[in-house]
Amino acid sequence: MKGIFYLAWRYLAYNRWKTSILVGSIMLIIYLPVGLNVVVEESGEHLMARAEATPLLVGAKGSPLELVLNSLYFSLETPELMDYAAASSIIESGLAKAIPLYVRFRSREQPIVGTSIEYFGFRDLQLASGRLPALLGECVLGAAAALELGVAVGDSVVSSPETAFDLAGIYPLKMSVVGLLAPNFTPDDDAIFIDVKTAWVIEGLGHGHQDLARPEAASAVLRRSEDGIVANASVVQFNEISESNIDTFHFHGDLGGYPLTAVVAVPNDQKSGVILMGRYVDGEAQSQIIRPNDVVDDLLDTILTIQQFIVAAVIIVAIATIATAALVFLLSLRLRRREIDTIGKIGGGRWQVASMLLTEVVIVLILGSSLALGLTVLTWRYGSTIIERFVLT
Repeated sequence: MKGIFYLAWRYLAYNRWKTSILVGSIMLIIYLPVGLNVVVEESGEHLMARAEATPLLVGAKGSPLELVLNSLYFSLETPELMDYAAASSIIESGLAKAIPLYVRFRSREQPIVGTSIEYFGFRDLQLASGRLPALLGECVLGAAAALELGVAVGDSVVSSPETAFDLAGIYPLKMSVVGLLAPNFTPDDDAIFIDVKTAWVIEGLGHGHQDLARPEAASAVLRRSEDGIVANASVVQFNEISESNIDTFHFHGDLGGYPLTAVVAVPNDQKSGVILMGRYVDGEAQSQIIRPNDVVDDLLDTILTIQQFIVAAVIIVAIATIATAALVFLLSLRLRRREIDTIGKIGGGRWQVASMLLTEVVIVLILGSSLALGLTVLTWRYGSTIIERFVLT
């Protein structure tokens, strides 16, 4: 039997291209349906876990899916904006806690999440080093974001402009890193967290500039009056918030009209949640309230439907591939007629020839199955991350 295995292995090694094609075909036949099922299940569990941990989400009327993907997974698409007054009204109702979110800007590829200090307790985020942001211009980085940007506590990160030529007043803001979060294995690991007011500074709704009352700012003064000082376009605005200039940063107008992308509502109890949802039933309401798990469940149903079509197509291709592989083995018998005759002349019986051919088939199947198993393990480990990034982009 050892000699039969040796002959079979040497034949497959000599015809390496044919062997590689057959092994690759067997690998794909096994891996595609199994790997796809693993990816869908793992990504579904990850997506649903975060959605189920978020009781209610309030946002401007629009696409519920877009609102959920931006608020929970920090996707690139920004939903319709709502006023900060919506968060205040939830708090004033006494029915739920309100955690504001403004997820619009990025630093390179990392999302910048403008929120409140309550978010860290809500998501059970723990500090690995440093502290939570307490002042305007401070930020805390998730574990993956800190690794990607190569920063530590005491360093700084800069927000990226929304476009290459941004003429709307949104300019990069340099923010000091005051803390790093421990790995949480959620989208929070990739994010940069700041106070929502810092996010408004990035947008240009709040700003700090040189003291116009000082003599060195005379060239920037357009006119002076008893009501105040009017500056011209040459006034120097700060793109970094520090101890020396933080007092110069201010906001104009009513903060209640400033933008948010969403508000996470955490009801006091189930009854409070139902009452709060009832307040958004009115068709004339400017905002909508949704249960994120319902939205994600609908998304997964769509993915599962697509999966069924893909699996059906894979099965059809698998049948054709197996038939082609069988044809290759049958045709190879004709080409190997002289080899088989030679084995017979040196004393090999029919069962030995048949055993050698069967051993070749078994080796190909084992190699293909082993590779498929290895790919399945990698898919189980990294597939959910890949599919989440695909869905979010």
